[in-house]
Amino acid sequence: MTNQPPSDGSRRRQSKRSQAWQASDGASSAQPLSSNEAMEQFSLRVPKDQVPARPQQTKPQNLAQPQKAVVEKAVAEKPAAETAPAEARYSLKAFVEQTRDRDLQQGLFELESPRMLDINLNGEVWIKMGSMVAYTGNVKFEREGMLEQGIGNLLKKAVTGEGARLTKAKGSGSVFCADSGKKVTILNLNNEAICVNGNDLLAFEKSLSYDIRMMRRISSMMAGGLFNIRLQGKGMVAITSHYDPLTLPVTPGNPVTTDPNATVMWSANLEPSFKTDIQLKTLIGRGSGESFQMEFRGQGFVVVQPYEEVYFQNVSS
Repeated sequence: MTNQPPSDGSRRRQSKRSQAWQASDGASSAQPLSSNEAMEQFSLRVPKDQVPARPQQTKPQNLAQPQKAVVEKAVAEKPAAETAPAEARYSLKAFVEQTRDRDLQQGLFELESPRMLDINLNGEVWIKMGSMVAYTGNVKFEREGMLEQGIGNLLKKAVTGEGARLTKAKGSGSVFCADSGKKVTILNLNNEAICVNGNDLLAFEKSLSYDIRMMRRISSMMAGGLFNIRLQGKGMVAITSHYDPLTLPVTPGNPVTTDPNATVMWSANLEPSFKTDIQLKTLIGRGSGESFQMEFRGQGFVVVQPYEEVYFQNVSS
């Protein structure tokens, strides 16, 4: 079969195709289409309801800006004494500024430091005898009267020693109280009742009623006995503890047993009982060291401290 030369119509069609290919190749090699132009050409060929939406361009956020603001704020809030040179940081002026008394606007009782109670006095409060370390203003101190809380408390105080004795602070000013560098905790009783170990009560409002209670059984075994003070009503009270206190819940069927010398406070509805372990080996110095224990049963809580403080008082002191 012989090859026939293409006809004129066929030659014209091939020429048009080659020109179109050359034109498209030249356009693509000369300048590529932008994304917007490509989308426009694509939208001409695709129905409008099928054209995908263009992604919105979001302005990139400067992530370092918030961190910079936090750093600048921290530097601005830093005390001047910490940012000052060493010579000024340890100067007498810097020491006075850092340790001076500040009115914290916290009410009657406020913590000047974790171990210093500031009483903004305007009337009367009870404080532990010997706990006042300084005061300003017009303040007078009166020892608790013999019949201040009735004949019952008078007889109890006769055998409890100095730990249960209180002083009344009267007047207006600031009274600063502390007790052997122990940590101070402020509580606000709202018609509630607590029992505080006598040595751990620092101060309380006169609006609270109090009653000195002797521990049963053990009071006749040790000179001076072991006592606690029951506080009830509405008002502020400050207690002390060696280091941070720990609160243990007491529930029915789950009693809590503590060392009396480490027990600070408990809910007033609990009546602790004493467990003794006095044996011959205890008397000759080979005991466990835990001869007396307090056991709490019922529903409430008990607060202990990580320190065994000797609470037994000497009557002759």
